[in-house]
Amino acid sequence: MDIQGVVAEGFEPVRDAFVRNFEVLGDRGAAVAVYRDGRKVVDLWGGTRDADGTEPWTEDTAQVVRSATKGVAAAVPLLLHQRGLLDLDAPVGSYWPEFKAGGKEKTLVRDLLAHRAGIPALDRGLTAAEAADGVSGPRAVAAQHPFWEPGTGHGYHAQTYSWLLSELVLRVTGRTLGSVLAEDIAEPLGLDFWIGLPESQAEAGRVGRVAPVEPPESAGTLRTRPRRNVSEAYADPGSLTRRAFAAIDPLPDENDAAYRAAELPASNGIGTARALARFYGATIGVVEDGARIFTPATTGLAAREHAAGPDRVLVVNTRFGAGYMLHGPASPLLSPASFGHPGRGGSLAFADPEAGIGFGYVTNALARSVTADPRAQALVRALRSAL
Repeated sequence: MDIQGVVAEGFEPVRDAFVRNFEVLGDRGAAVAVYRDGRKVVDLWGGTRDADGTEPWTEDTAQVVRSATKGVAAAVPLLLHQRGLLDLDAPVGSYWPEFKAGGKEKTLVRDLLAHRAGIPALDRGLTAAEAADGVSGPRAVAAQHPFWEPGTGHGYHAQTYSWLLSELVLRVTGRTLGSVLAEDIAEPLGLDFWIGLPESQAEAGRVGRVAPVEPPESAGTLRTRPRRNVSEAYADPGSLTRRAFAAIDPLPDENDAAYRAAELPASNGIGTARALARFYGATIGVVEDGARIFTPATTGLAAREHAAGPDRVLVVNTRFGAGYMLHGPASPLLSPASFGHPGRGGSLAFADPEAGIGFGYVTNALARSVTADPRAQALVRALRSAL
């Protein structure tokens, strides 16, 4: 495998693990990047731009990162909070009056960020067109009766997170979440990351095609085997698990231009591993040219546990901060101090404030993993060994 890029001295184990992901774990095209104390120490890419193609992955190839989008999107409401424009302890209905319907009048902004809002699913799944139109999704979650009393438990809002965050940001700022991200975070930091892919980037041909893959036989015992109760939850059409992931039904084509142009902060972010690593580096401190996103107080808010224990959707124990998944058995990150977000199928990005790490991994080979992909975990273990 021809791996391109650079690795600083001492971080060679990350390169070795990245190579092994192609040789043993079935990666087709991927990139990994790491920032430490604001300085880029790993920036690698290899394979093909398209999961089922032959054109090589290049330095600026970007990919859909699925739910790793959530961690980037969560920076927008936290930035608004940092600026004094959004109170996390205020009822959502104080910004979005229609949201009070169905017994949700006491739901706090903090509950939305920590997956405690009680509306991970909808009574009727939206079509791909409805999901992307900017109106149907917010209207549906506003009208939805919660599946549990908001704030009393948590369950992963796999798809509804898009409309919850996007409408909240729109009500507070008058701008879409994707535009706030672009203008207030991505452009100042020089990040190649978009929620709502601009036509100019689509035309540039930078974005590769993703495709589902099966782990190769060479993966051996590393193949993921979910517990029986988890498998049953995903298989049962009536379970909250299946209904949460089917809030868009049928699932959209992630390679479709219309889907990529839409703003779905839960699932359709597009970017490079380098952008994700730099983004997370800037959430915990200053990166290279003096840029940063969060104050120390906001970093602490992102990393502080807001929800923990049995997840009513994922059917495992999960931990969430204010918009971020936290380190735990279901989603191992670098250390208990880490916060970030995986993407179903493989991608992963996080920060570790104690180690000064910003990490990003993106792939076009979408496996069946939800929160702990073997390729991403191999890279995290290698990074841990290098520190």
